[in-house]
Amino acid sequence: SVQAGTDTRQSVLAVLGKPTFTSEFNQGDWYYISRDVRNFAYNNPHVHDQVTLRISFDSRGVVSAVRRSGAEQVASISPSGKTTPTLGKKRSFFDELFGNIGTVGAIGGGQGGNNNTGGRDTP
Repeated sequence: SVQAGTDTRQSVLAVLGKPTFTSEFNQGDWYYISRDVRNFAYNNPHVHDQVTLRISFDSRGVVSAVRRSGAEQVASISPSGKTTPTLGKKRSFFDELFGNIGTVGAIGGGQGGNNNTGGRDTP
C-alpha cells in the first residue's frame, strides 16, 4: 500500500509502523523484515520464508522507491569452530580459574589497593 512519489515518512509510519531498522548512510532508508522460521524438536531452526521491504526517501521525505526481496537474500554461514580465535597467550581453564591466586593486593602495596601514606604502619 506504500506508493513511491505519494507517501511520506509520516504516512509510511502510520501504515506500517516503526521500521525494523534504518539506514545510517543514505537518506535514511527504512527496512521492514518479516521472517517465518521453522524449528522442529532439537533441529536447528531454518528460515522458511522472509520478506524484506526497503523504502527509500528523497530529501523532502517523500518515498522515492519501494523494493521487496524474499528468503533468497538470507545468508547461511558455518562458524569455524566453537571458539573465537584471539591473539595472545593461550590459557587453560585452570589457568584462568587459579591464575590470580597470590596477586590480590599486589598493586598498591598490599593494602587492598589503597595507597594512603598518611596512616600508621601495621606489622
